Amino acid sequence: MNGSEENTALDAPPPNPLGGRTLVVDGRDPAAYPRPSAALEDAGEQDQVFIRAGIYEDKIFLARRPVLLVGAGRDVVQIFSRRGGPLYLQQVPSGRVSGITFRYVGSDQHSAVNILDSCCTITRCRATEGILSGMVIYGPQCRPTIHDNEVCHNRESGIFVFAGAKPRVAENLCRGNHHFGIAVRDAGSQPELVRNRCQENLLSGMLLFHHAEAMLVDNLCCDNLHWGIVMTPDSRPSPTREELPDSNTMMPNPRGAITVTNDPLSEIGR
Repeated sequence: MNGSEENTALDAPPPNPLGGRTLVVDGRDPAAYPRPSAALEDAGEQDQVFIRAGIYEDKIFLARRPVLLVGAGRDVVQIFSRRGGPLYLQQVPSGRVSGITFRYVGSDQHSAVNILDSCCTITRCRATEGILSGMVIYGPQCRPTIHDNEVCHNRESGIFVFAGAKPRVAENLCRGNHHFGIAVRDAGSQPELVRNRCQENLLSGMLLFHHAEAMLVDNLCCDNLHWGIVMTPDSRPSPTREELPDSNTMMPNPRGAITVTNDPLSEIGR
């Protein structure tokens, strides 16, 4: 389902596809781990961490190891942090994070989800209230799959791909962000943007700038306050600018479907 708002809660952990243990997180159960980070510290590479319904103040940092982190559902599991983003993945080679809402509730310049040079999957999660973007995806070795997430109400853009990252970004709902739904920057950045919904963002649905490349197929960019897509002349979409309206839905938006400009951030004084 494209940007599904349905998120059935899990009553029990799903089977571990790797065959290892399942470590359970439940802040109300003294027999379980109190926080996700505590369970991840004990988890081996074949182990799964399952988070029961609840609100957890925590900061998850994972580097150079696989991850299998499963929440009971993004509507019932919330991880928030006041001191930096609640999820930071660095050089994570494989695995999956699913069924969790990540909130940044501090006042410094942080995003809700940070993904650096990682190749795992983030699915059926929610990233919200980042002072920067909701999800930042960056680094030349960064090739994650970002699928069926809600990225909403962040102070800058929803999903921001930069510094050479090449993720697959598919079937996400990017709504109500202060800048763009999805933004792509820098030479070497080459995301696949497929069947995403970018709606009700306070600038435009998507932004491609500073030599960014992107494949755009079957995306919906409508009901944003400015344009469907903004791009700089040096950006390189596939299909071409002229063909984009035939492979994506870019209307209605008050200023139109697509604009090409050398100053895409002039509206915010940059």
